[in-house]
Amino acid sequence: MPRRGQLFLIQAGLIAVTLAVVPFKLFELDRYFVPKELALHIAAALMLLIGLGSLLRNRERSVDLPDLLIAAFLGLSLLSAIFATNWWLAQRALSLSVSSAVIFWSARVIGAAGGYRAVLASAAVAGVIGAVTCLLQVYGVQTDFFSLNRAPGGTFGNRNFVAHYSAIALPALVYCALTAHRAVSLNAASLGVAILAGVMVLSRSRAAWLAIAVTVAAVLIPLAMSRRYWDGLPVMRRLVRLAVASGIGVALAIFVPNRLNWNSDSPYLDSARAVVDYSSGSGRGRVAQYRNSMSMALANPIVGVGPGNWPVEYVEFAPDNDKSLANDGMTANPWPSSDWVAFISERGILAALALLGAFTLLFFGAMRRWAELGGLDEVLAKVALVGTITATMVVSSFDAALLLAAPAFLSWSIIGAASGIGRRGRTMAPTRAFWLMGVAATFVLVALGVARSATQLIAIQTVGTGGQRARWLAAAPYDPGSYRISQRVADLEANRGRCTSARAAARRAQSLFPHAAAPKRILRRCGT
Repeated sequence: MPRRGQLFLIQAGLIAVTLAVVPFKLFELDRYFVPKELALHIAAALMLLIGLGSLLRNRERSVDLPDLLIAAFLGLSLLSAIFATNWWLAQRALSLSVSSAVIFWSARVIGAAGGYRAVLASAAVAGVIGAVTCLLQVYGVQTDFFSLNRAPGGTFGNRNFVAHYSAIALPALVYCALTAHRAVSLNAASLGVAILAGVMVLSRSRAAWLAIAVTVAAVLIPLAMSRRYWDGLPVMRRLVRLAVASGIGVALAIFVPNRLNWNSDSPYLDSARAVVDYSSGSGRGRVAQYRNSMSMALANPIVGVGPGNWPVEYVEFAPDNDKSLANDGMTANPWPSSDWVAFISERGILAALALLGAFTLLFFGAMRRWAELGGLDEVLAKVALVGTITATMVVSSFDAALLLAAPAFLSWSIIGAASGIGRRGRTMAPTRAFWLMGVAATFVLVALGVARSATQLIAIQTVGTGGQRARWLAAAPYDPGSYRISQRVADLEANRGRCTSARAAARRAQSLFPHAAAPKRILRRCGT
């Protein structure tokens, strides 16, 4: 029963993180991120509660090295959070990582019990649904739930994010097509591949394009190795079918008229030419950003600057003309253009190595001991695991993926379920007190994530369109960790001559981002 409940939560959670969004455009990033984070945290919290009884009854647990490395990553992240300047950002980022780990471990249990196929199918469906929301925006559907900035992003608000999501989901969708037992399932999977291919072209996401190219190259070896398990089954014929479907999707995306307004006469060709260009444009800016972030990491090699605290400290390590900086002493984005640069600079070199080690072991472990598995379905699920890890590593190297709730939920669900197949680990029997302490600490961090996301959502809804001063004042207590709300309250109160409340709000904003110029202006204006 616990496994069935956890499976349902993964399935429901995948749909929730795909579709969750609120229509308050003033919070252009958080109106997408916060609802998806809330869905992730709720799913993880319920999984912990469902599995708690089973965990305490059966104290012997099978633990392998990837489990220990992920636990080490979380432990080092917690240590890093303690020393962070902005504890609100640290708590948000840490809770997201902890909830993602809960998804991974729950999916591993489900995969080991034979439920891997249901998880991979749900992940494939979620990927297609996310891509469909992108297509709706491409072909003229207008709604407050879609953003015009970085279109077409669908329910992700950014064309790159929906493309990354599609790239990560693609190996699971291909797995579903190769192992389909009915014609309707095969046709649906083929249509899904065409949709994902079209969306990735329309998105013009170079990271997603590179991820697909590297993923195809990476799975060729395990696919060739698995030929002896096919036993006359139409795997090769289905692969050709999927290649044709993806070609049709690409052709339709390029030649069917749409509502996108690109500045170039050949937008897709221009993006293709710039895939590996790091000598100019955004590529050159990324290199400079990575270099400055590495300086940040070397200055704080053990614990980093704290989870989520990259935007707080980056301004101290970047020159004034850095493209990552916006006006007023702030960064243009709340993260660097790479998960791994974020992990190294925010959580320290050891934490990043621990997580990288877990991915490496899971990747190479997917290509071993196939003879001990149950048959072709299990072997192809391992091939899908190789593809998913590859796609995740590529997109997370050039943009935010594991730092965001939706792609993190998707990645860890697939990786957990597929790596659980035929899993072998060392049996450990810690004391009941040890398990209680571990589960309690994990649940507290996940529960904090639920509470924080819920209050952030209330604050966003309270502000609404942002036209009324009273709404900003009412929202501030719900989200004291919001620099934007605190600074807006400081500005509004200072403009009315209410310097006492303006100073309090400005000090709160300054405590969150000490290098920001706006709070300092308010404090000078009202007197410190």
